[in-house]
Amino acid sequence: MEAISILFFLSSIWILSTTALDTISVNQPLTDGTTIISSGAKFKLAFFSPGTSGKHYLGILFNEVTVQTVVWVANRDTPLNDTSSALNLTRQGILTLVNGSGRVIWSSNSTRHVENPIAQLLDSGNLVVRDDSTENYLWQSFDYPTDTALPGMKLGIDLKTGFHGFLRSWKSRNDPSEGEFSWVFDLRGFPQPFVMNGSIEHYRSGPWNGRGFSNSPSQLPSPDYNYTYISDPEKVSFMYQLTDRSILARVVMQVNGVLQLSIWNNQTQNWDGYVSVPADNCDIYGQCQSYGLCNSGNTPICRCPDKFEPKDPTEWKRENWSKGCVRKTSLNCQKEVKFFKYPGIKFPDTRFAWYSRGVTLNACEELCLRNCSCMAYANPDITGTNEGCLLWFNELMDIREFGDSGQDIYVKLDSSELGNSSTKKVKILSISLPVAVLGLLLALCLILYVRRKKKDQNQQHFSKGRGTRSSEMFCTNESKDEELDLPLFDFETISHATNNFSLSNKLGEGGFGPVYKGVLKDGQEIAVKRLSRYSAQGTDEFKNEVIFIAKLQHRNLVKLLGCCIQAEEKMLVYEYMPNNSLDWFLFDTDRRSLLDWPKCFQIINGIARGLLYLHQDSRLRIIHRDLKPSNVLLDTDMNPKISDFGMARSFGGNETGAMTKRVVGTYGYMSPEYAGEGKFSVKSDVFSFGVLVLEILSRKRNRGFFHPDHNHNLLGHVWILFKESRVMEVIDAQLRQSCNQSEVQRSAHVGLLCVQQCPQDRPSMASVVLMLGSDVALPLPKEPGFFNGRSQSTEADTSSSKHGETSVNELSITQLDAR
Repeated sequence: MEAISILFFLSSIWILSTTALDTISVNQPLTDGTTIISSGAKFKLAFFSPGTSGKHYLGILFNEVTVQTVVWVANRDTPLNDTSSALNLTRQGILTLVNGSGRVIWSSNSTRHVENPIAQLLDSGNLVVRDDSTENYLWQSFDYPTDTALPGMKLGIDLKTGFHGFLRSWKSRNDPSEGEFSWVFDLRGFPQPFVMNGSIEHYRSGPWNGRGFSNSPSQLPSPDYNYTYISDPEKVSFMYQLTDRSILARVVMQVNGVLQLSIWNNQTQNWDGYVSVPADNCDIYGQCQSYGLCNSGNTPICRCPDKFEPKDPTEWKRENWSKGCVRKTSLNCQKEVKFFKYPGIKFPDTRFAWYSRGVTLNACEELCLRNCSCMAYANPDITGTNEGCLLWFNELMDIREFGDSGQDIYVKLDSSELGNSSTKKVKILSISLPVAVLGLLLALCLILYVRRKKKDQNQQHFSKGRGTRSSEMFCTNESKDEELDLPLFDFETISHATNNFSLSNKLGEGGFGPVYKGVLKDGQEIAVKRLSRYSAQGTDEFKNEVIFIAKLQHRNLVKLLGCCIQAEEKMLVYEYMPNNSLDWFLFDTDRRSLLDWPKCFQIINGIARGLLYLHQDSRLRIIHRDLKPSNVLLDTDMNPKISDFGMARSFGGNETGAMTKRVVGTYGYMSPEYAGEGKFSVKSDVFSFGVLVLEILSRKRNRGFFHPDHNHNLLGHVWILFKESRVMEVIDAQLRQSCNQSEVQRSAHVGLLCVQQCPQDRPSMASVVLMLGSDVALPLPKEPGFFNGRSQSTEADTSSSKHGETSVNELSITQLDAR
């Protein structure tokens, strides 16, 4: 009977302790070494020491994750030096943190009175003080965030009290005291959030556009989370929520100035970066200064928009953009002005702007027209209401080109930049129209004469001249609506530049034909690709190369200077790359020593950025389909430039892939779904990129790889070593001497993620660029494609076409053009 009583007493204590697990009462302090856990066990309130600092802090942490993850710190600026501290709740409802000597280190300082206070840790991660019978909070930790925003936490400003909830980074990874970077709302003009580096603007999210912050198109709502934004006379606030409450997520203002949304990955037991800003150089505030347009895909990244010019042309050419751009014709309130539309841009800084919600776009134009100080206007709302007027009254600052994901702005210009008034136009037309008609007739006569003469010359000198004109029309785009603006070189110029296509000028030969080095009369060095009449690539591939590269501008894509069409001769003229191609270094036992690890990592990142531009940031979504080391050229500074777009395909809208019966590409670099089924997508290029990365690390070709212990190709070999935590063994011995081990291991990890068997498992190039450039947690790779056997690898690399039924790794291919 006595034993039963003791058992009942102990069980009662256990029940009481478990029911009160998430609360602190007046007579129940939280001491160092004890913990309270939220009802759903998601969060815990406890004393902790970050890293190896040895200092003690009271904070809220994720409870179920294996990595110490702190989301809130009470005493971030006043650490505890002993383990005898305690958190108490006073009868007035105030939380106090005292050290071993009884000194108050931190308190919640609530001024409201309550009868029976209780402190409770909610399953949202919010620590609240409330009456034991109500949900009326006296105080809550969500009002005083440190560096982390959790789902359901409101950040912003209470306009009645002036209270500002914002994020402040830690000083370092082991020091939670206030760091340099903060995420804050600025209410001047039209409200917008900033990442500040002290008092200096670091990144600007832009104003709310109805769905997200306008300067962060990558942060628009997704199926995984949604935003709530409130702007009224009482408050301006922002909050995000997850659609799946079982997911663990956090937004952190990191010590390096990056604001990142990350999600816990149960499989890898680590945090995966989801969205990060700033993401590139154009995200840095005011990169191109006033009126300058920033585009990270261009070289240089800054340019002046149409109708504008550099304020200091000399410094601008030196890539010193500190003085920005100015109108070519200055504004004068006494003269007529008009508006010019700049589409698809990041809205300028709105701190010196004015906003009215109920004004239409036409009325907004009138308001700006009547105000001499107004510089531009726009409708910030993208929800389709066609209402909302934003006026700028200062120089337009912090602009970038976003393309389809950007918004339109109308900038005030002198009317002379856009044509004269209607009255002047009538007068000018009455004089110029007859002259124009006469000039047009003369021009038509001249064109007919030149074409007739050229036709006669072609018939005299070439027996197959019919195809020449169509190719020339394509190169100059006379048959298109859009001008390619591509120079057309004559045959004599190219022949003279290449010393009559001398063997001493020959750089190499590919599927297209031979490539020659040339020097133009002005001293410019060029590379000439001459289409061989026996080439597997014909006029279609030639046209493909012209139309894609002529429209693409990126520092990691080779630049097309022009083309030459004469009878059966078809040539492409490129900028000359003095360091040849990547394979020239990679697979040569002597030259590979010139590629140390910093250069290799630079090359890997450059190729990734080039592919990201093709897949996401260019006018059309472009799939290269033949990415390999020989198609990566290296400039004077060993910067990589992707070349050979003869096999590329473009897609518009939401298209990301297609099917084909004509599989083109190179064995060893083609993805399984493309080689086997003719399915290609952006993930096909990702696979090729992964192969390329692993070849750079190992200095071995995937095709023809041999290992005495197994029958796997290079991809399978690296995967086996990765699973056994021996991935450094695959790294070339010379490369190990100069390598950063963490960067090498991360590169190998990313490479394996890119070559996974299933396309949906492979990351996008946007994710690849993020993973290579940060320390975000990486998921574990699954089995790579073409893992078993070497049937793909044993095929010869050839420029001839293969037709009929072919087997690649036991996958049936109806028609295959291999290179």
